Amino acid sequence: MGRVTISFEMTLDGVFDQMEQWFDPEDPGVQRASDALVFGADAVLLGRESYEFFREYWPAQTDDRGFAAHYNALPKFVASTTLSGPLDWNATLIEGDVAEAVRSLRERYESIISHGYGGLAATLVDAGLVDEIHAGIHPFIVGNARDRLRTPHPVSLRLLDAQTYDSGIIAARYAPA
Repeated sequence: MGRVTISFEMTLDGVFDQMEQWFDPEDPGVQRASDALVFGADAVLLGRESYEFFREYWPAQTDDRGFAAHYNALPKFVASTTLSGPLDWNATLIEGDVAEAVRSLRERYESIISHGYGGLAATLVDAGLVDEIHAGIHPFIVGNARDRLRTPHPVSLRLLDAQTYDSGIIAARYAPA
């Protein structure tokens, strides 16, 4: 059975957006962690907002590592109640029950990654479909922003690994306890 890994970047105070203030995609530690996750994946699971943001950004990207080419080629599955198919960028709209669709995807794909921690991630956690959570915690406090980490109920996690990069970013890997 395939594994589902949720990956996201956030500030110390739990902010996911306003990234232009705090996210540095050129950080070597962030690149190493992203490479390990993406090159090990064979499918991507996205919510509508992440899909719309990434589909505008990634198709035009190139790099020496082959990261962009690999990411663009991966099959993507999008959970949305407002989009209608067909979708572009090698994406398929999930229709019907998201948890059931992801259970089916786990039968077909060995390693599924999902980016962000919004409604889709909360649904996956609630359904017990998440094997790992990768959090990049950036040394920045936005302040006066709404905390966006959410789940329908408390979730206990156990630490699998943590690394600190020279930039002060902490990369933590968790699994459900």
